[in-house]
Amino acid sequence: MSQVEVPRGRTCSRRLRSVALLTGGVLALPTLSACTAGDDGASARPPAQDIAAAGRGSLADGGTVRWAVDSVPVTLNAFQADADATTGRIASAVLPALFTMDERGRPVRNPDFLESAEVVEREPQQVVLYKLNQQAVWSDGREIGAPDFLAQWRALSGKESAYWTARNAGYERIERIERGDSDLEVKVTFAKPYADWKALFTPLYPKDVTATPAAFNDAARTRLAATAGPFRIGRIDRKAETTTLVRNPRWWGERAKLESLVLAAVPRAERVAALAAGELDVAEIDRSAADRIAYAAKDAGRGGRPLAHGPGADLAPSAALLSWARAYGSDASAAEAARATRERTAAARAAYAKEQSALKSFRVRKSLEPAYTQLAMNGESGPLADRRVRQAVARAIDRKELAESVLVPLGLPADPPGSHVALAGQPAYKDSSGVLGGLDTEQAQALLADAGWTPGGAVPEEQEEQAAGAEQEKADGQEKADGQGAGAEQSDKPGGRDASVDPAASDEGLYIVGDDDKPAADTRAREAGRADTRVLAPAPAALLQSLAIREQARAVAAGPDAAGTSEAKGSGEGVSGAYAPRGTAAPSPAAAGGAVGKDGKPLTLRFVLPSGPGSEALRSVGGKISAMLERIGIRTEITKVADESYFTDHIASGDYDLALYSWPASAYPATDARPIHAKPRPASDGSLLVEQNYTRVGTDYIDQLFDQAAAELDEDEARDLIRRADARIWAAAGAVPLYQRPDLVAVKSSLANVGAFGFETPRYQDIGYRKDAAPDGAGGAEGATGRETAAG
Repeated sequence: MSQVEVPRGRTCSRRLRSVALLTGGVLALPTLSACTAGDDGASARPPAQDIAAAGRGSLADGGTVRWAVDSVPVTLNAFQADADATTGRIASAVLPALFTMDERGRPVRNPDFLESAEVVEREPQQVVLYKLNQQAVWSDGREIGAPDFLAQWRALSGKESAYWTARNAGYERIERIERGDSDLEVKVTFAKPYADWKALFTPLYPKDVTATPAAFNDAARTRLAATAGPFRIGRIDRKAETTTLVRNPRWWGERAKLESLVLAAVPRAERVAALAAGELDVAEIDRSAADRIAYAAKDAGRGGRPLAHGPGADLAPSAALLSWARAYGSDASAAEAARATRERTAAARAAYAKEQSALKSFRVRKSLEPAYTQLAMNGESGPLADRRVRQAVARAIDRKELAESVLVPLGLPADPPGSHVALAGQPAYKDSSGVLGGLDTEQAQALLADAGWTPGGAVPEEQEEQAAGAEQEKADGQEKADGQGAGAEQSDKPGGRDASVDPAASDEGLYIVGDDDKPAADTRAREAGRADTRVLAPAPAALLQSLAIREQARAVAAGPDAAGTSEAKGSGEGVSGAYAPRGTAAPSPAAAGGAVGKDGKPLTLRFVLPSGPGSEALRSVGGKISAMLERIGIRTEITKVADESYFTDHIASGDYDLALYSWPASAYPATDARPIHAKPRPASDGSLLVEQNYTRVGTDYIDQLFDQAAAELDEDEARDLIRRADARIWAAAGAVPLYQRPDLVAVKSSLANVGAFGFETPRYQDIGYRKDAAPDGAGGAEGATGRETAAG
């Protein structure tokens, strides 16, 4: 079991998942599993993959594909803590995968390695029988069999601490592994039932890698003694930052169409230039790169006319004329500088136009990535330790607006995820967001008020006393003026106040919620024409009225039929959503324009965001969330940190209030989602053991539901337990799923069966160049000859 030491806690994971680079309110907890929006795995459809699918018969043999990755793998052992996405990509191309994922995110048997795999006994113990493909062999010629299963189980069981493992979920439940009736059969007996048994032995390493701690910990980091996939590792060139995979001559399945596959480490900011220079054929890209490729396709028919985008394209005609005039004017020094600027701009335009011309040979394949971005709320301490405050934050956020801002410009569906444990289309998916409730600023304000955070609470006590004194003095002065002023007209209204007196005049010197506490702030507001809309912070007791009145008015307006419907809902399950206790009203919308507070301190949350060039979308979403929270009186302090320290120094260590990060979807939520939502536990040294629950929000019951699901061999029952756990996660409001991440992949237009795969596991042997584009494909391979030779 691996542990990561952090300043404010400790992370322990049975099965690490990559973070792909966020109460009291009374909830009807006994009926949470029923309070859903209705979508489930059977009705919700996953987004279509976009891979330019083509039959193998239409593809040419040979060629090389250069595929951009984020790094050269630090280790080839996918079960070590520092394994990354490149490690996983290599493993899926060169090692056995007994089960892969289909287009709906379901595990399916891989016939290249398995003839069958099933639970053959449930009582008194669970027994799984694997029947291996009789042709399956390692690259050294040895048959894949029980010794490989046995060695991997011993390495990952957790019983031998000498093995440095980061993923061992499920292996600790195995009691023994033995040969079946033949060498092609492997029988696995479990000490405890395990529903996610299909997750085991993928990838499967040869016994040479897992038999000893030395081989597992050290040797497997840089080389694999044997492989078994359509490709094998040809060479890892750390200087060139490439990993070359070549055809496996002992592969018994369908022969790989490509001769070689080169994984090249190219920073995302440099990928457009690398694509245009002919150094890459496939690359995950961001929106700006996708826009450039789209422009290149549109500009193909311009016939050499200047581009309407790129360097200098936004220069107005008048500015262009002024630049020309300066370049050829009488002032020699100014003319020289202007000509140099014009020359640099012309060179930049030429380089940009050349890149655009090269980018015409690429297409952007797009879908939704099997991962979602969430708003995480750190519930360990501070205001967010109160569930009511977390629920208020969640109900103040317009998830649909945020999803649309990211996905609609890309032409992708923008339905916010309704589950923390599965995505639309997966069997375990069910939209349980109704448990918490959707956007409702009034309820958000009421939840804050119930937690003690009110507009009046932001006013220090001393300032309240000063304001009260100033008000009394002004009132006394006004009485004297009304009684003594010569010729003064008495109003016929009660109190005799002159209707011509500015009602804002008596506000001078008072603290106005949401304003700066400097006197000048009030003056600036009046000068801007906002004095007539100013609202003083009401007393806390006055906050408990408006919402109840509005609810009664809506009920009367809706009529008896609607009332009956509401009553029926309440009698059966209770109304979905997080609500303050009955009778708790929200402040008026105007009053919510200022900061809420408690004991004289405003409610301010520290929002940590990455600052790197590839994180523009997250920062944009973060800004929108801040504006949404401002509407209910929550202020945010946005802190931008370096990308490389964002996760380790802030998310994992708990140094944040609000943050945005992503989790990948899994075909095995009972195993993979549990550590993400596990209740933190105190460790023996006094630190907090959080596993992968970086929000530090969890409950014993959620843990119990996951544990029950992991031990339930009936798939329907296990699925129901997972959905019930998700409903409780929504109620706890530690994190709010916002949108499924976009998957944008630039692909050479002559390539097929590669791009945005969605849930489905890539079939690397099917990637290739189309025959009708053979010259382009062949050219791509030939153009890479020098680099491929260097990579081995």
